[in-house]
Amino acid sequence: MADKVKLKKYANRRLYDTANSVFVSLSQVADLVKQGREIEIRDDRTGEDVTAFILTQIVLEEVKRKTLLLPVSLLSLLIRYGDNVLSEFFDRYLEQTLRNYLAYKSTVDEQFQKWLELGQDFSQLTQKAMSNLTPFPAWGEFFSRLTPKKGPEGGEGEG
Repeated sequence: MADKVKLKKYANRRLYDTANSVFVSLSQVADLVKQGREIEIRDDRTGEDVTAFILTQIVLEEVKRKTLLLPVSLLSLLIRYGDNVLSEFFDRYLEQTLRNYLAYKSTVDEQFQKWLELGQDFSQLTQKAMSNLTPFPAWGEFFSRLTPKKGPEGGEGEG
């Protein structure tokens, strides 16, 4: 893998690529990440690592242009509990789950391509096998179960 791309974030919110001596936009940073480059962004004044903040900002900009990224119930939980409860989940499990899903998807795509090269029609078999496969089953349902429900008198109810 290529060296880490080191950027500085100035007080005016501009990002500067120190190796190439040019200012870069958020979309250019997103392109670098999509190319598989590792990014490090430091605040020019304090030296603080602001990489996570900037990458989150990029994700939010992408969401503005597309569709909803996460269910409202999950977003509510993130706000309600912040780092305390969900940080381990995001740090360890979600990242690994996404990596596993992408590896699985790549393997399936490669196998499907081999089937096409052999000239065999597996469309009905594949459709049947994949119909019940959901790599991320019912995320909304999972997180909505974690959200406390209001009881009849405004207090928290059961379940």
